[in-house]
Amino acid sequence: MAPETDPPFQRIAAELRRRITTGELAPGERVPSTRRIARDWGVALATATKALTVLRLEGLVEALPRVGTVVAGAAPAASTLTTSTPAASAPRVTAPAPAPASTRPTRPARPVAADGELSQERIVRAALELADAEGLAALSMRAVAARLGVSAMSPYRYVTSKEELVLLTADAAFGDCAYPDEPPAGWRARLELGARTLWSVFRRHPWLAQLSPVTRPLLLPNLMTHAEWALSALDGHGLSTPDVLHAHVLLYSYTEGIAVNLEREAQARAATGVDEEQWMDGQLPALGALADSGRFPVFSRLLAEVADGYDMDLDALFEFGLANLLDGLAPRLGQAGPPGGAVR
Repeated sequence: MAPETDPPFQRIAAELRRRITTGELAPGERVPSTRRIARDWGVALATATKALTVLRLEGLVEALPRVGTVVAGAAPAASTLTTSTPAASAPRVTAPAPAPASTRPTRPARPVAADGELSQERIVRAALELADAEGLAALSMRAVAARLGVSAMSPYRYVTSKEELVLLTADAAFGDCAYPDEPPAGWRARLELGARTLWSVFRRHPWLAQLSPVTRPLLLPNLMTHAEWALSALDGHGLSTPDVLHAHVLLYSYTEGIAVNLEREAQARAATGVDEEQWMDGQLPALGALADSGRFPVFSRLLAEVADGYDMDLDALFEFGLANLLDGLAPRLGQAGPPGGAVR
């Protein structure tokens, strides 16, 4: 039994987990929505979101477009769950009794496509939609098959493994944006366009920044298009070949490094039900205590000077860093950057 001292979201998750593992909620059946949970348990929507997120991370539920959150696959036995709240015990929460089996909402049947209708292109497109909607951790051959309404093994006729699926999906994502046939004049304008194009790709597909360390580059044709654009902008300006490659990797890893935070923020929001502004609001007491401690005088002064607060805007941070990186490259390329580091 979940202790009364447990946070409400854990008690709610434990009750729903009990219903799933005992069969009261069968695979494919809808679980209560966040609004239903908030109403029936008398909690905030953020608490309801956290409860469903716990179950999703355990693999007990999945979100289906236009259907809602349903019990995923075959529910694992209670003894296999690894959570801090015992799964087999009912928590002390007040919840409506489950509806009789005959009246419970059921998951609409998916149309099953014949294998002959599948193609690698369809599989990759479904994988891209899944990764964009739910993150890289949700991407699997089984999940893609379910999204397409085919048997779990059908995609293997066109894609040999999950690893290949991830690479094909990443290549498709990097191919989202094209460059003009006529590049802008000057190395700086070309590098600006290249970096901003990559940033827009990461913005559309935040999971891309989680794929691989820069020391293990992804050899994908569409990613190489971005590399070729940058390398051609750097080539022919007096840099040695290693320095051209260093400059390219520096610009790419800078862009990817800022973009890593896009997916991390999405994961944090899903796990807590709190966005970045709400989270910062909750940190104000701790922030004030640090500022008032006297141990960090520069930080305290700067904090006092931003009366309206400091906005951690990733787009602005990206532009600031890009301007300074290009300013640093300008002397090496034999050409001064624009006054003040402006890139617009």
